[in-house]
Amino acid sequence: MSGLRPGDITDEMRQAADTARRQGLQMDLRTLAASIHADAEGRYADAEPGWQAGVEWALLWIENTASQLTEDRS
Repeated sequence: MSGLRPGDITDEMRQAADTARRQGLQMDLRTLAASIHADAEGRYADAEPGWQAGVEWALLWIENTASQLTEDRS
């Protein structure tokens, strides 16, 4: 078995791990938003006042957060 030592880990490897982590979180957030959207569909008519606006705000916040995870990164 070949083990890595601390000096074996390059900046490129760290950057690749960070990018993969951010992309995974971004995918999870977008999956969550899609699930919330699907669950909310058709419920607006019976909902309390402000419920639809709250759902739409949450979806927008999730999407903005997901987008920022990979903004300006290569």
